[in-house]
Amino acid sequence: MTADSPSPSRVRPAEVALLVSVFVVAACGLLYELAAGALASYLLGDSILQFSTVIGAYLFAMGIGSYLSRFFERQLIAQFLRIELLVGFIGGLMPAALFALQTASPSSFRFALYSLVLVVGTLVGLEIPLVMRILKRHFRERYALKDLVSQVLTFDYLGALAVAVAFPLLLVPSLGLVRTGALFGLMNAGVAVWALWLFRGELRGLWGHVVSCALVIAALAAAMVGADRISTWAEDRFYADRILYSETSRYQRVVVTSSKAGTRLFLNGNLQFHSRDEYRYHEALVHPAMAGHGAPKRVLVLGGGDGMVVREVLKYPSVERVTLVELDPHMTTLFSEQPLLRSLNGDALRSPKVHVVNHDAFAWLEQNPGEYDVIVVDFPDPTNFSIGKLYTTSFYTLIDQHLAASGYAVVQTTSPLIARKSYWTVAQTIEAAGLTTTPYHAHVPSFGEWGFILASRRPFRAPTELPAVLRFLTLDGLPALFQFPPDMSRVPAEVNRLSNQVLVQTFEQEWGKVH
Repeated sequence: MTADSPSPSRVRPAEVALLVSVFVVAACGLLYELAAGALASYLLGDSILQFSTVIGAYLFAMGIGSYLSRFFERQLIAQFLRIELLVGFIGGLMPAALFALQTASPSSFRFALYSLVLVVGTLVGLEIPLVMRILKRHFRERYALKDLVSQVLTFDYLGALAVAVAFPLLLVPSLGLVRTGALFGLMNAGVAVWALWLFRGELRGLWGHVVSCALVIAALAAAMVGADRISTWAEDRFYADRILYSETSRYQRVVVTSSKAGTRLFLNGNLQFHSRDEYRYHEALVHPAMAGHGAPKRVLVLGGGDGMVVREVLKYPSVERVTLVELDPHMTTLFSEQPLLRSLNGDALRSPKVHVVNHDAFAWLEQNPGEYDVIVVDFPDPTNFSIGKLYTTSFYTLIDQHLAASGYAVVQTTSPLIARKSYWTVAQTIEAAGLTTTPYHAHVPSFGEWGFILASRRPFRAPTELPAVLRFLTLDGLPALFQFPPDMSRVPAEVNRLSNQVLVQTFEQEWGKVH
């Protein structure tokens, strides 16, 4: 060290710097873990499975790192400095590298993901033991072992807490994953520079360390500046169309692409609609319930922030008010402001009849009274447990409580051909909630054979009249939608409850055979 030995009661700058470093390295370590989990969820699906396996692998690797730290005997500060640069370089560039790899070589993505998680986790596992040994070696007169462990772990957990809160609420929505990774890589490199300056008198080969710091900082700064280009390059190749809009919200990655064939919306990499045939999906979803009711006045739409369902609902003059409950404000803002997307939904979200609420549908139904003549449920498929809760008996019981006595609810219900058991699991679950079901399906070229289920307290009565402006549905063609050939007919299925979430597992197995 460069300064004289301190008195036992005086806190020295190097000591404070090391404790602050613990806060920073803990924040960076958790950030890389969360970034890897989020990327795996975006690109591989099933967020709970991906987060669980990534966190498990990361913690395992940290244990390896902690064990290996015992073999570092000499030049602890130089070793700590090198590890900070390696963590910053590999962890900071990991999101950019995985984005690019998913585009260039999708088959190797999973191997690369877990390899990087193991490497970064091992390096992060080395950090805290080394810091504790440096503190003990340089400030032994101030610390008993219990005080040292208490002090270091306090800063460690505070750093983790700060990132756990900031990651979904601030960092990803405002910076995106690539730029956030590079920013925290720079913070790791900053710790290395800080250690380099404070302990410069003890380090051998000082200029070699200076050059290493400069190179790592330059690489991370370049990634930070070029984050948008990296994301655009990767997504242009992944989606094979021009990216019209891409943004990461608190809830999902929203990408809109455009080409001569039309406009497509992707949420977390999953296609939600293609403008060339979305009318087939939305007409089939909305009109059997709306026309079957006859004269609906109050309509509730859950999900469907793109406004396409609302567009179809507004074709009925009897409708007085439409309440749209969509979790992600990015979606409703995008589809009510972007000219091309407004033209697709016919400016439906700007209609004076429409009231947009950005809230979790499950919680909103629990907290708000009111009955509706028609309820349209247009959620993404149950790819994870957070969406799967919207397909449970608990949720359909809430639907029942908000449905007028003569009303109809309708639920988009994945493909009865590809995910046959999943489809009939939804029917079984709605019936378990006390509602009568009327299943039907339609062919949507972008999706294939797609399923829907009507739910009501009375038998479904087929409509005798449809709006004149429809492009797909006709009165003559309607009966065929309610006929199921043998390969889509009903199969035994369990009831999907909050306590078992069998639908998510079944859905994963059935669609996993396709992808």
